[in-house]
Amino acid sequence: MTVGNLVRLSGHESADVESDDVLWERSRGGDAGAFAALFARHGKTIYNYCFRRIGDWSAAEDLMSIVFLEAWRRRAKRLPPDKVLPWLYGIATNVVRNRRRSERRYRAALARVPAAMPEPAFDDDAAARIDDEHRVREALEALAALRPREQDVFVLCVWTGLSYEEAAFALDVPVGTVRSRLSRARRALGEPDAVSGHEHRERPTVQEGFEG
Repeated sequence: MTVGNLVRLSGHESADVESDDVLWERSRGGDAGAFAALFARHGKTIYNYCFRRIGDWSAAEDLMSIVFLEAWRRRAKRLPPDKVLPWLYGIATNVVRNRRRSERRYRAALARVPAAMPEPAFDDDAAARIDDEHRVREALEALAALRPREQDVFVLCVWTGLSYEEAAFALDVPVGTVRSRLSRARRALGEPDAVSGHEHRERPTVQEGFEG
């Protein structure tokens, strides 16, 4: 897909040779550099996910920071193989769901993010960002017909492209629950068109979903 306005995170390119699992194990031991590498690798994805849930780029940037701060706070957690990104999606889902409370809780704590954390750089394309916000908010209006937990499953599985298993892990629910919620969401929505984040300006169909 064509890449448009996206978060550019650099400074940890050498960490690309290490898997998420290895970086997370190093993070669990207090290695801020390893955690910063995970942020560099997945910050854009989580940022775009937050935007797709609220339709506001500025607020999404704050929520992305909160997600990674919460992940650092919970760095002692052991994760199954290949589940670092689904776990981050789970944190992001909870942060978005409780964003007003979360923003108040974490705003002062953001200054305590590890010093090695790279700063995200955003393209200054105001017109495109406004257009993105308008289109995402239109889609969110359609999703408002769903129960919140059905919205979570729909966005994770359809817009973000997680598997049923990954979504179940992110939301801490059985796989069968993910399947049933997604089925109800699809019936209620009639497969509406989704909209992209920074990566793609066209409207992909629901079946196509998004790249993270």
